[in-house]
Amino acid sequence: MERGQKIVRVSLIGIAVNLVLVAFKAAVGFVTGSIAIIMDAVNNLSDALSSIITIVGTKLANREPDKKHPYGHGQIEYVTSITVAVIVLAAGAAALKESVEKIFHPSEASYTAESLLIIAVAVAAKILLGRFVRGQGRKLNSEALTASGTDAMFDALISAATLVGAAVSMLWHVSVEGWLGAAISIIMLKSGVQMLLESLGEIIGVRVDSDLSTRLKAFICRHEEVLGAYDLTLHRYGPEKIIGSVHIEVPDDMTAREIHALTRKLMEEVFTDFGIVLTIGIYASNTMEEKFVRMKEELRQIIAVYPEVLQMHGFYVDTETASVWFDLIIDFSSKRREQIRDEIVARMREKYPAYTFGVVLDNDISD
Repeated sequence: MERGQKIVRVSLIGIAVNLVLVAFKAAVGFVTGSIAIIMDAVNNLSDALSSIITIVGTKLANREPDKKHPYGHGQIEYVTSITVAVIVLAAGAAALKESVEKIFHPSEASYTAESLLIIAVAVAAKILLGRFVRGQGRKLNSEALTASGTDAMFDALISAATLVGAAVSMLWHVSVEGWLGAAISIIMLKSGVQMLLESLGEIIGVRVDSDLSTRLKAFICRHEEVLGAYDLTLHRYGPEKIIGSVHIEVPDDMTAREIHALTRKLMEEVFTDFGIVLTIGIYASNTMEEKFVRMKEELRQIIAVYPEVLQMHGFYVDTETASVWFDLIIDFSSKRREQIRDEIVARMREKYPAYTFGVVLDNDISD
């Protein structure tokens, strides 16, 4: 079964469970006169809505690429996650409002042992549902499912708070529903904000995962012809589609035919092992003349004085034009990027006045 079908199946299970819980909780709420249980039922109804939104979002995200959207429609899943996060925030805000009102205007509800038993079963059901949906969301790399599962876990906490409040009310005739509900509502709001920021971050573009970039570069550099991998850029077009580029450093005596064979092989291997569509650029490295190796080492020694410089790569000396090219990666926090570059170039010119220097200031986009 493909990923989209699995997400839809999990969402349908969530809808069915939530609708059953809505029916039971609404009945208990009207019989006992507990506004907390009625609000809990409404919250379960919003969960069913979240699952419906997840299904619709998944269906739209799985549409094939077209001329207008050549990268596919995968990013719709992030929009779905944002929608679910907004629902969580709305539910948390409504629960907080209701809880504050209960604090200032407490009312004693009429509970029975049977009604408490139904609430307890509902708590257990929501915990199991939440764990299942969240687990499947992480397994299927679906932020929408993960958000729905997290929301279900919070619903279980709200129901548990209602159960505790009911027990306290029955035993000591004191209403604590408001205080318990307020505490859980604040946790819900915090979780909703976190889910919202994570989904927005994916749409805006976030730094490549450190573990992924490290493994991918090591995978590329295992070929003896590859002297280094740099400038790795990855763009997500949904959880399942990653497109990117990387520069590899190779000896400058390789032929075009050899480079073609190497890059083709690398692209196929990366796609097979990582599922990433990768475009590969080339940096030539002076491996034939010892004086250029010494020049590169002297440049490294100059750069070592500047802790803001994270990396130097792409070093190459063009003997025909007497030009030296290299890239510098300077920390984002540095306020003197151009000044550092100019100082490094000036010191190299003192040592090698016959050469001109071209420097590219790269961004620190991946580890």
